[in-house]
Amino acid sequence: MNRPILSVLLAVVVALPAFAALKQGDPAPNFSAQASLAGKTFVFSLADARRQGPVVVYFYPSAFTKGCNIQAHEFAVQMDKFQAAGATVIGVSLDNIDRLNAFSADPNYCAGKVPVASDADGKIAGSYHLKIDPEEPGFKDTRGVEVGHGFAERTTFVVSPDGIIAATIGGLAPATNVDHALAAVQRLAGTKQPAKK
Repeated sequence: MNRPILSVLLAVVVALPAFAALKQGDPAPNFSAQASLAGKTFVFSLADARRQGPVVVYFYPSAFTKGCNIQAHEFAVQMDKFQAAGATVIGVSLDNIDRLNAFSADPNYCAGKVPVASDADGKIAGSYHLKIDPEEPGFKDTRGVEVGHGFAERTTFVVSPDGIIAATIGGLAPATNVDHALAAVQRLAGTKQPAKK
């Protein structure tokens, strides 16, 4: 192979994204993690949650940051609709459990309705092939507290009870991400999606 062609091929490979999230039809990696609901710690297991119905696994960059606050609030507001469709919702970030205890109990965000799990070492995000941006030293959350960890890309997976990814939702605004997740869950459950007001 001549050098110019090889150079072009290498440039194309380098330009491709290093990470590509798991997609619809892929098996969803099972995981267990320390999690929080309404400020109380528990162990979340995807395998156990799937026995109850579909599971929405939503990865987000960090608790108490602008887009993540909006997304958690939207999940809390719509939690009754997710539950009516038989779905469990779990948020996952690289936050430690202490941050998540505060976030899960905050009435403006998770409001005691949205459980969130700690993926402090990024292994869960990595198993779903998500990009993790490095920590930004000195970056503070909306409370003025330094975040102190890297950020997984905002991507939501709807996992069917048989462990297959039914939908991968990424590249959307936080509230739109939640709407798409709800629509996917309702399709799985065969329930009618009410018109949005």
